[in-house]
Amino acid sequence: MTATDPALTALAQGWCTLSLLHDRIEAHIERALQGAHDLSVREYSLLDVLSRQHDGDGGHLQMKQVADAVVLSQSATTRLVTRLENRGLLERYLCPTDRRGIYTNVTPAGLALLAQARPTNDAALREALDEAAANPELAPLVQAVKSLYMPASA
Repeated sequence: MTATDPALTALAQGWCTLSLLHDRIEAHIERALQGAHDLSVREYSLLDVLSRQHDGDGGHLQMKQVADAVVLSQSATTRLVTRLENRGLLERYLCPTDRRGIYTNVTPAGLALLAQARPTNDAALREALDEAAANPELAPLVQAVKSLYMPASA
């Protein structure tokens, strides 16, 4: 394939369209979460991921796993955890069986804020998808997302 190959050009255009859809959705959710709960999308995502941990085997995530789950570098994840820890929303502790391991848990205050923010996040996501669906260039991608993740009756 060359740089002017139509297949490569179409693939690049498809990626740009997907990126545009993602950016619009994320910006819409960011505004909603910031305005109503003083949370960024990344902070919300981190609280959400960590709230799903459990005490059974494999129930706690190491910082690298957390970084992968919220799609940030390990250093950016550490800064994010520190910010939320300073707000009393998270706490860190050493793994009881491996003192080198550090786990992070959501505090009761973090769980309460997450519960308050979840409806805001969900509504903002629906609004952003509905707005994007009105754009002929984005509509096929919105339909693909909905067909993958939403029940047929939704």
